[in-house]
Amino acid sequence: MAASAMAGQQMEMMGSRVQPQRRAESLTARNRELFETQRRARRGPTPEVFFTKHIDNSRIVKADDPERRREMRTFTAVMSVLFLLVMVYVWQHFSAIEIGYHVEAQKQQVEQLREQNRQLRLSEAQLTDPNRIDRIAKRLGLYEPQPGQVVRPEGGDPNAAVLAQANVPGMQAVQ
Repeated sequence: MAASAMAGQQMEMMGSRVQPQRRAESLTARNRELFETQRRARRGPTPEVFFTKHIDNSRIVKADDPERRREMRTFTAVMSVLFLLVMVYVWQHFSAIEIGYHVEAQKQQVEQLREQNRQLRLSEAQLTDPNRIDRIAKRLGLYEPQPGQVVRPEGGDPNAAVLAQANVPGMQAVQ
């Protein structure tokens, strides 16, 4: 019983130095309850003695270990290379995905342009149909020209046959 009283007093003294009085009292009461619970659970008359030991690590200085430093440098270099390789792989992977999306978008655009080209060719074929042009001309009151109605800029007989000639601009005989 004396040991428990001493332990309680020692704990009380430690608590009063470090913490306010009220907090120390609650800790002391808690420690006493724990001690009594342990004493009741214990078989035999063996008293328990608690010793306080203050450890001051403020003067400890870590010793320099060149081997450990070398190992850490090697580890850091290996991990940096591994990280670099992983980043290159990830960059290539995402670039391939992005290029794939770009290719698909270009394919869709090509298909749209092909469809548009087909539509334009169909429209051109419908608009240049000679029968359609003839019907529109008759509706507007236009008819085939009568002989002598067409005047050519070179002069000559308007009903005479004309030979087709290719005049290339800019290529004249140098004299």
